[in-house]
Amino acid sequence: MPKRQNNAFLELPLLSSSLPYVQTEPAFIPDGNACPTHIPGYAGVDEAGRGCLAGPVVAAAVLLPDDAALNPSLLEAFSGLTDSKKLPAAKREELAPRIRAHALGWGLGLSWPPEIDKCNILQATFLAMSRALRNLQKLSGLKGILVDGNHSIPECHLPARIPFQQAIIKGDSRILAIAAASVLAKTFRDKLMSALDRRHPGYGFAVHKGYGTKKHREAILRLGASPMHRHTFAGARGPRAENASHETQGRLC
Repeated sequence: MPKRQNNAFLELPLLSSSLPYVQTEPAFIPDGNACPTHIPGYAGVDEAGRGCLAGPVVAAAVLLPDDAALNPSLLEAFSGLTDSKKLPAAKREELAPRIRAHALGWGLGLSWPPEIDKCNILQATFLAMSRALRNLQKLSGLKGILVDGNHSIPECHLPARIPFQQAIIKGDSRILAIAAASVLAKTFRDKLMSALDRRHPGYGFAVHKGYGTKKHREAILRLGASPMHRHTFAGARGPRAENASHETQGRLC
C-alpha cells in the first residue's frame, strides 16, 4: 500500500487551542491523498444516517494511537480505511472490530426520531456527536477533535474537557480518525436498522437502512409512518408532509 506522507504536516503548527471553534476548511489538510492523513492526538468525529427518512442519526468519535501511520501492525490493521461510503459493506465489517481493538478510545452517540423532529436534524446530529464524545473526554493526550463536514459542534454541546475542534470538509476521506469514526457509525447503524426491520416489518429497513428509496416511499404510502420515521421530513408521512421542513425546527442553543 502507498506510504502515508504525514511528517510534513506534523512539523507545521497545525492546530491551535487559541482558536477553539474554527468552522472554515483548514489549509493544511491536503486534497486527493491516496490515503487519509493521520494527525496524532486529535479524535475524529462523524455521523451516519443524517439524510434518512427513518431511524436515528448515529455519531462516532475515535482517537487513534499516535503511531497509527508508522507502526507496521497498525498500518496493516487500518489498511484500506477511508470514508465508509466508499467501502463495500464487507470491508466496513472487517475494519470496524480492528478500529475498536486498536483505538485509544471510541464512543457512539444516537439521536432518535422524536428528538430529531423536535429540534431538527442538524441540532440532533450535534447531540449525537456530543454523546459520542463523552466516552473520550477523560482520555489523557486528547488535544482536540476534528469533525467531518462544514459545521463545528456548538460550544453548548461540547463536553467541558474538549480543548479544540475544527470542521473539515470531506474529512472522512482526508483524516484517518474521521474515516475510522465514519466506519464505526455506519456499521453500527446498519445493524441497528436491520434489527428495527424485524420490529417494524414491511418498510425494508434492512435493505435501504432508512434512506428515501422508491420502495421505501411506496411502503410509507401503503402502511403509513412507523414510530421510527422522522415525521418532519418531507416524504416520511406521504403526501401530507411533502412541504414539511426538516432543517428549520427549533434550535437547542
